[in-house]
Amino acid sequence: MTSFSCSAILFDLDGVLVDSTRQVDREWREWATRKGVDGDAVMAIAHGVRTIEVIRLVAPHLDVEAEAAAIEKHEAHDQTGVVVMPGALQLIRSIPDGRWGVVTSGSRLLARNRLRYCGLPVPKMLVTSDDVTHGKPDPEPYLKGAKQLGFAPVDCLVIEDAPAGIESARAGGMKVIGMTSTYIAEKLAHADWVVPGFSSIQVHANGTGKLAVEIGKRINRQWS
Repeated sequence: MTSFSCSAILFDLDGVLVDSTRQVDREWREWATRKGVDGDAVMAIAHGVRTIEVIRLVAPHLDVEAEAAAIEKHEAHDQTGVVVMPGALQLIRSIPDGRWGVVTSGSRLLARNRLRYCGLPVPKMLVTSDDVTHGKPDPEPYLKGAKQLGFAPVDCLVIEDAPAGIESARAGGMKVIGMTSTYIAEKLAHADWVVPGFSSIQVHANGTGKLAVEIGKRINRQWS
C-alpha cells in the first residue's frame, strides 16, 4: 500500500466519476457517420479532449464552433447508458467540502446534467470546456481548478482516465492517479499510480489539515 498526503483532489468526470464511455462513443460515431468522417479516427482522440478540438483535428473543413455546440447540446440531454462509477460517491463523501472539484473537457451544461443524473453532488469548483482557452492536454484546466480551490498545484492530486488528462495534470505539476476505465494501463504510463477503480483508493482527513490518501491494489507496471 502507498500512503501520501495532499490538500485537494481534482477529478476528471467522464470515465472517472461517471461511466459514459458507451454514450460518448455512440454520440461521436453517429456524428462521424452523418458528416462522412472516419469514426475510428475520432474515437482515437476523443476521450478527455474538448469537443471543439476534436473537430478541429478530424474535420477542419466544417463550421467547427457550430458542430461542437450542436454535439454538446445533444449530448447534455441524452444520458442513456451513463452510470455512476462504482465507489465514486463514497469517495467523494469522504472528502471535506472545499477540498475537491471536477475538471472536465465537457461543457458546463453537460457536466451538471451528468453529475445530477448519476446522483452525484455538483461541486462548487467545476472547471469545464467553457472556462478555458486551451483544453487538456494543456495544463490550463487543472491549474485553474487548483487556483479556484485555493491550493498550490503541487499540493493537488488528480484522478484521470485518459492520456490527455494525465499529461495536463503532470504539466501543471500535480500527482496523478490513472484509472483503467477507458484505456489499458500501458496507455496511462505517465501517471504516478495506475489503479483499476475507486476500490483501490481511500481518503480521510489526517489531522494536520491535509488529506491522507491510501492506494491499495495497483496495476503492475510491467510496461516500464
